[in-house]
Amino acid sequence: MKSKASSVLCGMVVVMAIIALPRLSDAVPKEGDFVGVIRQVQPKIVKIFGAGGLRGMEAYQSGILIEPPGYVLTVSSYVLDADEVTLVLDDGRRFNASPVGIDPVMEIAILRFDPGEESVSTFDLSRSASSDVGGRVLAFNNLFGIATGNEAVSALHGTVAAVAPLAARRGAAKVRYRGDVYVVDAIINNPGAAGGALADVHGELLGLIGKEARSQLTNTWLNFALPVDAFSNVVEDIVAGRHQLPPLDELNRPNRPLGFGDLGIILVPDVVARTPAYVDRVMPGSAAAREGIQVDDLVVMVDGNFVSSCRECEALIARNEVSDQVKVVLLRGDEVMEVVLQLREQVEK
Repeated sequence: MKSKASSVLCGMVVVMAIIALPRLSDAVPKEGDFVGVIRQVQPKIVKIFGAGGLRGMEAYQSGILIEPPGYVLTVSSYVLDADEVTLVLDDGRRFNASPVGIDPVMEIAILRFDPGEESVSTFDLSRSASSDVGGRVLAFNNLFGIATGNEAVSALHGTVAAVAPLAARRGAAKVRYRGDVYVVDAIINNPGAAGGALADVHGELLGLIGKEARSQLTNTWLNFALPVDAFSNVVEDIVAGRHQLPPLDELNRPNRPLGFGDLGIILVPDVVARTPAYVDRVMPGSAAAREGIQVDDLVVMVDGNFVSSCRECEALIARNEVSDQVKVVLLRGDEVMEVVLQLREQVEK
C-alpha cells in the first residue's frame, strides 16, 4: 500500500496523526474530548464494497449515513457500478444498497438500503458546521479498506490549511467541481477514503471527503473535502426524488422515438448498469457535428433532466419524437456546454 506521505502542501510537510481506538461503549461525548467525539461519529460511517478488483481499481470506498435513516451519501465512482453494492455498518451489520441518484459535477451519489427495525446513527445535514483556516478537524473513513466487518473506521486528526477553490486533475481527467473546498493538512484522500466524513472536534459534519486528486498548481496530492453547504440542497433533491425520471407511459410513447444515433451521437458501450454517458463517436455531417460536440464529452442533462448513465440518457432522448428539438448539456473538461439538437430535415422545413 502506497500512501502519499511525501506530499507537500503550501511548502510544508504534511503531518498525519492516526488515532487507533479499541471498540468503546456508547457515551455522551464531552466538548473537546476526541475519544468521545470519535465514539460518536464512527457509527455514522459505512464501508462500501462493490465493483473493482483490477489493478489500480479498489473495490471499496466510504460513505456517511444521513437523514432520513436508510440513505447513504458517498462519492460517485466505478465502485458503485456493480449489480450488488454492500454496506457494512460500524457494528458489522451488512446490507445490500441500490443507487438513488448522482450529481455528475460534484461527483456525489446517494444509496438506499432497508435497515428494517434496526436503529442507525445518522448525520443531519441541516445541522452541519463550518470551519475557518486553522480549525482543528477529524476525518473518518475506511482508508485502504482495512475495516471489513465490525472494525471501526479510521480517525485522523488535522487542521484546515485552506478554504479555496478546487483546482485539480485526476489522471487525464479534471475534477469538475470548481467551488471552495476544505484543504486539510492530513492525508485524508488515500484509496478507500473517498466518501468519508470531515468533522469538527465536536463531531459536527463539515464535509464529504473527495476522491484522490492532484493539484494542477503544485502537482502534489490534494487532501480535501466538499463543504456540506455546497451539496446539501442537491442531496435533498435526490432523496426527494426530484432527479428521478417518471416511467414512460405507453400511451404517451412517441410514434417515432428519437435516438442519439439520429442526432449523430454514439455513446460509449453500456457495459455496466451505470456507465457514464460519454460520447464515443460523432457522425460527420450530423446535428451533433454541426453543434461542435466532440468525442469524450460527457452528457449530463437532457431536456433539463440529470443523466447518470448511458441507459438513462437513451431513455430520456427516446421520450421525444424524431422531429423534436432536444436541449443537451455536456461537460468538456471544466467547460459546461449547452446545445440544441434537431435533425437537419426538420430544421429545413
